[in-house]
Amino acid sequence: MSEKILHISDDFWNIRGDFKIGGILNIGTHASLVRRGNGKFVLLDAYTLQGEVKEQIDTLSRDGDDIEAIINLHPFHTMHVQKAHEQYPNAKLYGTQRHIDKFPDLDWQPELTESAACADLFADDLEFSVPAGVDFISSNEHLHFSSVLAYHRASKTIHSDDTLMYMQLPGLLGMAIKPEIKFHLTLPKTLERRAGAARDFRTWVTQLADQWGDAENLCAAHSTVLLGSENNAASIANRILTALQKVEKTLQLHEEKFG
Repeated sequence: MSEKILHISDDFWNIRGDFKIGGILNIGTHASLVRRGNGKFVLLDAYTLQGEVKEQIDTLSRDGDDIEAIINLHPFHTMHVQKAHEQYPNAKLYGTQRHIDKFPDLDWQPELTESAACADLFADDLEFSVPAGVDFISSNEHLHFSSVLAYHRASKTIHSDDTLMYMQLPGLLGMAIKPEIKFHLTLPKTLERRAGAARDFRTWVTQLADQWGDAENLCAAHSTVLLGSENNAASIANRILTALQKVEKTLQLHEEKFG
């Protein structure tokens, strides 16, 4: 994968970037640029922009002067935080508590990304949703299930980090098997160890599918993009509900153990 920018709509661009495990396996990462109703921009997640991608972003945003905020949505996606701030130092920085703890010298805004207060600031353009029943910031740094999901209603686009994934197998398998929306494979290990956690997760998923039921595009990290213009199968909402059905055994096993 090489860096590229996808024009999802006139007000939404998804940046597909590189992320290599061990310097070899490239599982990719992403960020999104959203034009707000006031004509200004926000970056969803941080990525070190370079080359033609940065040129395009700078052209859109008047060399970054119109980027109002960088909203870091995933507690464990921190590799590009410092560099993104250096590239656009006038953009307000929003992050989770883990971002703030990791980079205490940066000028963070007081509203945590996962808070209702932060959601209110951008409610004219974006809706945020935090998964229920799972650890938001796991004590195990290898478990990256949860993130703040963002929905840009004007373009009908969901921006998701690890929580929702749109997986396409490589090579001939990818041609034979259609890609599908799945929940991140760390779900069994991140469900809260308490009674009712599985129920809360089910409720969150079904409410998400209902509230964002008109979504047409899904931009997911470490996987790929599902565009409405290319979707000849079930709606994104129905695909999310199907993904929930496929983890039902996991949820039932959790209930058997914790209630």
